[in-house]
This record gives sequence, C-alpha cells and structure tokens, in this order.
Amino acid sequence: MASRLNPYITFAGDAREALEFYQQVFGGTLDVNTYAAFGQADTPLADKIMHGMLETPSGFTLMGADTPTGDHRPGNNISVSLSGDDESELRGYWEKLSDGATVSVPLEKQMWGDVFGMCTDRFGVTWMVDITGQQG
Repeated sequence: MASRLNPYITFAGDAREALEFYQQVFGGTLDVNTYAAFGQADTPLADKIMHGMLETPSGFTLMGADTPTGDHRPGNNISVSLSGDDESELRGYWEKLSDGATVSVPLEKQMWGDVFGMCTDRFGVTWMVDITGQQG
C-alpha cells in the first residue's frame, strides 16, 4: 500500500451521524470502531467513535472520531493523517514533522496493532502518522 494523506476530523460526540451523512453524500464504504471495541466499554465514551473511515468510489478517504478529551473547538477539529505500510517512509515523515513539534502521542505500537503517533507542528497543524501493523 502506498502512503496516503487525508483529512481527519474530530467531532463533539456526533461522529457517527456526521460520517453516515458523508457516506450518503459521497457513497462508499464506512468502517467505524467504538471506544468499547477497544476496551473502554465501561466509560461514557463506550458508544462513541474512536476511529471511523469512509473510502469512496472516487478515491476519497475521510477519517473521523469523537474527541475523547472534550476539547472540541470549531475550527480546530481537523488533523492531517499519514498512513500506510512503508515504515521507513512514514518514520522519516514523522521525524521531520515532529522536530520542534508538540508530541501528544509518541510514535509507538498501539492497542489496535499499528504504530501511531500524533504531534502539532510549529505552525499549529496536527499530524497523525499510522504505520499499518503486520498481518499474520
């Protein structure tokens, strides 16, 4: 899989509704995962979306989730997501993007099996890097 660059939108609790709306607009396949599916069944976030991805017939990819921190401010709800399985390429991007950045999630293996990191660069842009876990 080639590396991909696409928007990632955070929502204030209505990610499922928004992503289903975008699916009606653009068509395609919507895959959503709740916080409960990743071990947070006994929290207020259980039924909220931890990660959703819409892939359209036109080749668009739109990702989104409900913000777990409650820190949702209009205009500050979009991140740029880099993802794929080329570990060397993606780690290279991470090293450059995170230089001088505020790292909120270090680039390391996560509970869903991928290596993931998130940082806000010196220009205020939030970047998420996800290196697809090895299947097997």
